[in-house]
Amino acid sequence: MATINKNYDKLQGAYLFAEIAKRTKNFIEKNSGVKLMRLGIGDTTLPLTKTVLKGLEEGVKKLGNKKTYTGYGSAQGDLALRSALVDFYQKRNITLDPQEIFISDGAKSDSANIQSIFGSDNIIAVADPVYPVYVDSSVIAGRTGEFKDGRYEGLIYMACDEANGFVPTPPKQKTDLIYLCSPNNPTGSVATKKQLKDFVEYALQNKAIIIFDAAYTEYIRDPSLPKSIYEIEGAKKCAIEINSFSKWSGFTGVRLGWTVVPMDLVAEGTQRGQINSLWYRRQSTMFNGASNISQAGAFSALSAAGQIESKKLIAYYMDNAALIKKSLSKIGFEVFGGEHAPYIWAKIPSDMSSWEFFDKLLVEAHVVATPGSGFGRQGEGYIRFSAFGDKKDIKKAMKSIEDNLKL
Repeated sequence: MATINKNYDKLQGAYLFAEIAKRTKNFIEKNSGVKLMRLGIGDTTLPLTKTVLKGLEEGVKKLGNKKTYTGYGSAQGDLALRSALVDFYQKRNITLDPQEIFISDGAKSDSANIQSIFGSDNIIAVADPVYPVYVDSSVIAGRTGEFKDGRYEGLIYMACDEANGFVPTPPKQKTDLIYLCSPNNPTGSVATKKQLKDFVEYALQNKAIIIFDAAYTEYIRDPSLPKSIYEIEGAKKCAIEINSFSKWSGFTGVRLGWTVVPMDLVAEGTQRGQINSLWYRRQSTMFNGASNISQAGAFSALSAAGQIESKKLIAYYMDNAALIKKSLSKIGFEVFGGEHAPYIWAKIPSDMSSWEFFDKLLVEAHVVATPGSGFGRQGEGYIRFSAFGDKKDIKKAMKSIEDNLKL
């Protein structure tokens, strides 16, 4: 008799954003004609730029010509695109080899799938609050116990709060895999070089591996803040970096990302290059490679013109972030983030829970945001606003909050 993966039963309710969608749908059904303003999910809204569109169109045309048609590509990704990414990192004085870069269909899937090349008994540490996929994929993989008091047994939670500027410190106990996200989703905080150095030193001392989610690094405007874990000496020996074209080139629907697995990366009992080989084996076994068309668009996004256009997209969203932050501060919210990331982390000015405030915001101001508790126990009492949206809609949403929200 076939059986199911019982670890799914440990997951708490619906996936965060599915629960938001459910509550939003219920509200619309009961309040027909009411137009909601969405500042919840982190989905880009501006159209793809001209340079990226041109690259995608050229990719399509190649598939429509017998002489240039291509079928399956390399499971690791197009060599020209990987070489362009090598140049991208070189501009930050980071030297990589194309063999160390793996093209994927997005950062989210790699963040979860990367666990498959490590032992099932590895202990995982995550920030709290944290992007849900790190925790949920650990649960599904059977790396946790039951859910008790807002946390899973077996996971190590690194607190992110106002006291530490929402940047975690290395755990005191020994761990094996450490998920880090900078700029952080949901809090918008950014780790300094010193803070990342502390994690690298911890990982080297404890033979741990850092899984560094860099999906929002292009939003960092302070040149003194690191945009890659590999800016830290020794990181190639202990860190995997995952990135994406989604949030800075508008590829949320196109789907394309990459993961860096350095040859120098080692774990207990492995030799140089072995972890890189394991990830290649995993990808070539379970993944047939990213879309040829998407890769053509990404190659254009990495061009000089593509980079300029992407920076304009980022500037637009960050203007939205500044607008949200200013408006919330004006009416008495204590706000964080919004300076180097498209998210504003706001402290709820009452004793309400995050979900209670989500409902209040929905009913009174017709605005959808993301409850902080959906990101972990430390997120209770906060709510996340996303700057991904049309500026007119953002202004309308903030005015509605100012005029209608009863604090």
